Amino acid sequence: MAKRGGYPGGMMPGNMNNLMKQAQRMQRQMEENQKAMETREFTATAGGNAISITMTGKREVKNVTINPEVVDPEDVEDLQDLIMACMNDILNQIEEANNDAVNSMTGGMNFGGLNF
Repeated sequence: MAKRGGYPGGMMPGNMNNLMKQAQRMQRQMEENQKAMETREFTATAGGNAISITMTGKREVKNVTINPEVVDPEDVEDLQDLIMACMNDILNQIEEANNDAVNSMTGGMNFGGLNF
């Protein structure tokens, strides 16, 4: 009868141990990066600095500044558009920073769209 693959005595090869150590190291790095991201602040502006919003990496809004000149009760839609553009810019910055952190740890390997 032919012998199937495997390792004698059921022992793990050295490469598997190294792989486990690398995975644990990567997990620690990801936790450290996550903590750093949570305290990092991102700022975006819209309308030529008419609106400025600052948000943390935890996606908590820290500050909103609106130039009174852009507040027109007759044109609330423009103000809403500026706020939306500003928020989308910040969220994109945070996403990009998260992707950069993950790529620096994984060497750019794709894990099927997993978000860390």
